[in-house]
Amino acid sequence: MPHISERAIRMPASPIRKLVPLADDAKRRGVKVYHLNIGQPDLPTPQEGLDALKTIDRTLLEYSPSDGFLSLREKLVGYYDQYQIKLSPDDIIITTGGSEAVLFAFMSCLNPGDEIIVPEPAYANYMAFAISAGAVIRTVSTSIEEGFSLPKVEQFEELINERTRGILICNPNNPTGYLYTRKEMNRIRDLVKKYDLFLFSDEVYREFIYTGSPYISACHLEGIEQNVVLIDSVSKRYSECGIRIGALITKNRELRKAVMKFCQARLSPPLIGQIVAEASLDVPRKYMIRTYEEYIERRNCLIDGLNKIPGVYSPIPMGAFYTVARLPIDDSDKFCAWCLSEFEYEGETVMMAPASGFYTDPTKGRNEVRIAYVLKKDDLRRALFILGKALEAYPGRVMP
Repeated sequence: MPHISERAIRMPASPIRKLVPLADDAKRRGVKVYHLNIGQPDLPTPQEGLDALKTIDRTLLEYSPSDGFLSLREKLVGYYDQYQIKLSPDDIIITTGGSEAVLFAFMSCLNPGDEIIVPEPAYANYMAFAISAGAVIRTVSTSIEEGFSLPKVEQFEELINERTRGILICNPNNPTGYLYTRKEMNRIRDLVKKYDLFLFSDEVYREFIYTGSPYISACHLEGIEQNVVLIDSVSKRYSECGIRIGALITKNRELRKAVMKFCQARLSPPLIGQIVAEASLDVPRKYMIRTYEEYIERRNCLIDGLNKIPGVYSPIPMGAFYTVARLPIDDSDKFCAWCLSEFEYEGETVMMAPASGFYTDPTKGRNEVRIAYVLKKDDLRRALFILGKALEAYPGRVMP
């Protein structure tokens, strides 16, 4: 029998989705599962987007241009302008979700064997995209004790060698909810400039910043305009994960030409998704304010509840809608699987993402989980209660 590729063997399973079969089995047994494992908002998609979907009057669902509809890119110029990100439509390439933007950025910027530096814990799919491109992720660790703040410059420089091609950040961060400060962004800028690196910046959670600190985009950093590759998506801000519309943004013309080759090879981004996304850009301000305020309340509900459970600790996330929490357990992979396969309380249980999957070092994150606060507050409170009961019953509990 033929063997599968080494690339496929090295490709990690998603820590966010790998427990889905256990969750499905639990549901078949009649157990209610509270999904804290995935960043799928339960807030409604804007009516503007839904109406555009319902009233499509086309007689032909054709290919779109490989870089996306010009009308969508023109409207996005106005969207970014409100964040003092000055672009032209040519700077924007529409992609099949933010995931494709990351993949095409890696494929266009990195040769097999090239390295990029990523603060961890990090969004697990970055590793998958790097493997797809034949690249290597080198990590600098952040810690829950320090609130996942950026490590010192020296830790970055220790990793830089002749194969280093870029730095990747997610700001606000998935999975930690950390928001990089102006000082930290300037330190990254100086490294990028000093070593002439690419800066890949995933900024899909810019709407969700819960402190008085400003949002500092990689596009705000002076002197590295040709080095920056901005990753974006409509999935989170409009609760439109399923339409698969993202964007790759760069002022580097040579890079855009390279990315377009990959865009042409996959023909075009989703037609229907672009129609919905373009209409959603007309959403009234009150929709975004209501969404923002709801996430603040959910964040407070979750973090207060977590830190009241004996032995549990979570720092306060400053952005996005995730937190990494430390639990009094021996192994987060075992605990999360146990919650779905062997535990229930009054017919209910919780599903979380083991944080070990957000680290490259298999010894890290063993007592941590990522929790997404994408459920309504009543469900969050109930999920926290169930989590407390699970920790009391878990045979691998570790005394704090």
